[in-house]
Amino acid sequence: MKTKAQILDCTIRDGSYAVNFKFTCTDVKNIVARLVKLGIEYIEIGHGMGLNASSPERGISLYSDEEYIDAAKTVIGNSKLGVFCIPGIARIEDLQMAKDHSADFIRIGVTISEVEKARPYVVEANRLGFTTMVNFMKSYANTPQEFATASKIASEMGASYVYLVDSAGTMLPEDIEVFYNAVQQVCPEIKLGFHGHNNLGLGVANGMKCEELGFALVDSSFQGLGRSIGNISTEMFVMALTKKYGSEAIDIDIPRLLEYGYVVLKDISDRTLYNPLELICGYTGFHSSFLKDIYRCCCDYNVDPLRLIMAYTKIDKLGINKEKLAEVAKSLPTDNVDDHPYNFRKFFTYNI
Repeated sequence: MKTKAQILDCTIRDGSYAVNFKFTCTDVKNIVARLVKLGIEYIEIGHGMGLNASSPERGISLYSDEEYIDAAKTVIGNSKLGVFCIPGIARIEDLQMAKDHSADFIRIGVTISEVEKARPYVVEANRLGFTTMVNFMKSYANTPQEFATASKIASEMGASYVYLVDSAGTMLPEDIEVFYNAVQQVCPEIKLGFHGHNNLGLGVANGMKCEELGFALVDSSFQGLGRSIGNISTEMFVMALTKKYGSEAIDIDIPRLLEYGYVVLKDISDRTLYNPLELICGYTGFHSSFLKDIYRCCCDYNVDPLRLIMAYTKIDKLGINKEKLAEVAKSLPTDNVDDHPYNFRKFFTYNI
């Protein structure tokens, strides 16, 4: 991605809450491998509360931190693998373990009032060679000035990134700008990240505001999987970024993204997943009343409906000309010939 903000994927880490911490190592490999294929650079894994968190009171993971890191590392390619930790839950020695198993970055979660608890973890993480980030959990519960002061302290500790964290999904885009401006006044050198939840349906809008302002990282997850209502949806965020900044800036294969997000979660999560056909309608401006025509054409010419919709809407968004639709379909590769194993016709919920 050539945007100011890079995506940090937290499907496995924050998404673990949504699956009761029951990701298997095979799940981790499947998710990470697809994120790498999409070109996502930062990928965070592990228990929702981070290193050493698996326990009866916090939720028991199926596998150890070491096993999850090792599984992800087998498919991480050139992407960066990260873990989360909360001082008091994670021990200092857990950082050494994560480094021994080849994690690349670490995020240290503290509240602003307890910023000093992060210090020994930041110092040790830097000594070990991690890219070090401090997450200020529930940032919105503090004033922008308090967040800015804590960000300066974290920077002076040695953190490379500081995170504005909307743990309850309560922030508005204008709130993010106020917090951002406060940091620029006291600590303009620190790189900012944003972790947002979607409780008010503003996750993507907040992510877009972060890109506009110049945040370095924005968290998102496949299908928005995460604690509570969930996180920013990677699918929606990427489509919104592409609509605004163009495919040259984003360079992520959108049909592939929609496929991967659905395929890797459909047998893991019991939450209702977003229908990729409906998502592509929003991205392309294609009215869902014409999906029956898309279905028939896909059956006739054996093409991917997502790619057919994307191609046809470059010609016409207002209606369906069946002859033009057929010509477009003939110009597309047949389905399932380029590593697209999932048949999206299954998403049509009616009989023709």
